[in-house]
Amino acid sequence: MTSDELKAWRRAVRAQLLASRVALPSEVVAAHRTLIDRHLERGFPNLARGVVAFCWPYRNEYDARFFARTLRARGAVTALPVVVAPRTPLVFREWHPGVAVARGVYDLPYPVASAEVNPDAVLLPMLGFDDAGYRLGYGGGYFDRTLAAIARKPVVIGVVYEAARLETIHPQPYDIPVDWVVTERGLYRRDGERLEFLGAPPAGDGSPLASPVCYAGELDPDYFG
Repeated sequence: MTSDELKAWRRAVRAQLLASRVALPSEVVAAHRTLIDRHLERGFPNLARGVVAFCWPYRNEYDARFFARTLRARGAVTALPVVVAPRTPLVFREWHPGVAVARGVYDLPYPVASAEVNPDAVLLPMLGFDDAGYRLGYGGGYFDRTLAAIARKPVVIGVVYEAARLETIHPQPYDIPVDWVVTERGLYRRDGERLEFLGAPPAGDGSPLASPVCYAGELDPDYFG
């Protein structure tokens, strides 16, 4: 596949995946979020001990704000990514309800003046993912640049719906795989060059890692209409 063919293929797949996700009924999106929250909480019990970055949800993505609230209640610091300039790595700034924000790329909020932090873990939304743990994003390349440039690489947990799984995204040298994938079905761990499905962690499971939490009452008041 040539470079131009790959770009065209990814553009078509992105459009298809996004259209399918946007068409999901709100009750399905809410049910998926509840399951993903549960898998994160049970599968990554140590997340609450560190700094966890997440993304404001975009067009029916998994909404990590609920889980981020839970994490903060348990002692975690939560952060949002900030685009400082086109085609440059992101920075992460602490965010919790009450922190001043502005609107940026895709009209998503970002903290304007809070402290920059180095995340221990990133909950990374994925438009699609493949059997080797590579992520299909929106085409901006921000996270790949960031992970390539960051001095201390965080644990990267892709969060996505099971229906977005692909056989391959035809990864390129600049594509960086995630360490874990969590869907409503359960947890995947990247072993070697493949994802291994571990299932849904039971209550009290002592799996390796840690997770953050968040609450509805702390969210943007406009979020609930």
